[in-house]
Amino acid sequence: MKYIAIIPARYASTRFPGKPLAMIGGKPMIQRTYEAAAAALGAENTAVATDDTRIFEAVEAFGGRAVMTSAEHRSGTDRCREAYERLGSAAEIIINVQGDEPFLQPEQLRQLISCFDEAGTDIATLARSFDPTESYEKLEDGNTPKVVCDAKGFALYFSRSVIPYVRGAEREERPACFPYLTHVGLYAFRAEVLKAVSSLPQCELELAESLEQLRWLHAGYKIRVAVTELPNIGIDTPADLEAAERMLSQHKEARNDA
Repeated sequence: MKYIAIIPARYASTRFPGKPLAMIGGKPMIQRTYEAAAAALGAENTAVATDDTRIFEAVEAFGGRAVMTSAEHRSGTDRCREAYERLGSAAEIIINVQGDEPFLQPEQLRQLISCFDEAGTDIATLARSFDPTESYEKLEDGNTPKVVCDAKGFALYFSRSVIPYVRGAEREERPACFPYLTHVGLYAFRAEVLKAVSSLPQCELELAESLEQLRWLHAGYKIRVAVTELPNIGIDTPADLEAAERMLSQHKEARNDA
């Protein structure tokens, strides 16, 4: 199968305006994300989809490929579909790479791709095992969605609440009572599925939780979940950017020590 990674990136952000152009270790965030995707799939199979000329020009300046898309899109998924069509891509699998994931690992993209070895996979995504030594307060953080899966690794449900509820356990004991999975917002779609889901109306579950993947589950699409233990930092705020800078410094120190 043929693959393409599309990185939706918009300049406007309530919590962090201009986020894709924020500098991390001397490079714009969007460049680090682009280079991580290109390392796995090749630059010829990687593109940034944006509605802002500043981002478009920044991508072209570092030698990347960018495509202008509408400013009216309600989600990155919709922006990916337009970019895919504008590029005239023949890829059978489209990977939606979040533009605020500068520490994305090539292995994680390969994990997503491997999900399509299962014929029943419409959509693929990643999850991470929650550290059972962490606090319940961290587990119940609504900014960290949780996912539960069936025996074949397909998602049953995503929620901002803690799922499942462990009956009979004290609050602080619960993280160690079940192998919780937290969702990593990276998706891959079969081309025909991307076209279909971007046309779906929002459902009550999505509106309640503000999670668009619930729209897809509600419509009957099968989402395969691969589990990664590799570290990532999604950057939503300037404070997250500071954490990313520290993580980058630690990576550099580790390489120097080696």
